[in-house]
Amino acid sequence: MLSMTLTFAENENMNSVNNAEAYNLSVNINQLSKALNLADDQKEAVAEIHKTFCAEMMFATQYGKEERDARVNAAIKKDLGYMNYILSHEQYKTYVMLLNVTMTNRGLR
Repeated sequence: MLSMTLTFAENENMNSVNNAEAYNLSVNINQLSKALNLADDQKEAVAEIHKTFCAEMMFATQYGKEERDARVNAAIKKDLGYMNYILSHEQYKTYVMLLNVTMTNRGLR
């Protein structure tokens, strides 16, 4: 019985680790800058916005599914709002596409 409990706890810990890794959306800002063709002032702003977004996503992993989903949606909405302000229309469309692909690939959508 004890070994079953330890195995279950170990599996729960592994699920938490794997789950947290999926929410780590850190990207190489230089690569993102190239993909979006950012100007220098945009690059700095995007880096700060993305840093905040990543922190909010990782913070969301500390909650249960319902609260986590709400926090993830709030983080995405906030991120997109800031990016929409900083980026041109074409850059924003590309960013949204990249974000959607990333979220889908990580199983978050």
